[in-house]
Amino acid sequence: MTAMLPLKTYDDWKHCITVLCGIPLTPAYVEQRLTTLRNAADQGTQKFVATWGEAHLARVIGWFERAERELR
Repeated sequence: MTAMLPLKTYDDWKHCITVLCGIPLTPAYVEQRLTTLRNAADQGTQKFVATWGEAHLARVIGWFERAERELR
């Protein structure tokens, strides 16, 4: 699979995070990312929105929320 950013599906996003980037989706990691991405004042979140847009931010937050549910 060639990563095409921004990713379009949860499965592609999860593969990119866990396989291509080697980041385990642990409860702590997911919680930290959700906290950051939900904070519009965070510089990283602002850069994400400037690069990928509000719609993709909403998708990624939804994917992290799905990962959070799967981890329960």
